[in-house]
Amino acid sequence: MSEHTNVPEADNTRSGTRHQAGWFDIRNVIGALLLIYGVVLTFMGLFATSDADLARGDDLNANLWTGLALLLVGLFFVGWAKLRPIVVDDEQVARDKAAAENEPPAH
Repeated sequence: MSEHTNVPEADNTRSGTRHQAGWFDIRNVIGALLLIYGVVLTFMGLFATSDADLARGDDLNANLWTGLALLLVGLFFVGWAKLRPIVVDDEQVARDKAAAENEPPAH
């Protein structure tokens, strides 16, 4: 019985090098930014919210709840990127680059 992977079996027979996009994956960048903002807002909601701030928000700690929501969405993006990474095939990139160089300029 063969193992199920995210990479099709036909790709396993290629001799080209393959690697993951890593931090260049936009999901990691978005997730990291959301996590940073989420930590800041959660910290502000827990430790820097005054009674006047709560009164302005109808006794709802908006910074805390928004920070927690941003943390969850940021974790979703980072988890998504880790569970389903983008695999870059260096041979295909080289073929695409060579094809683009052989095309006439589009003026």
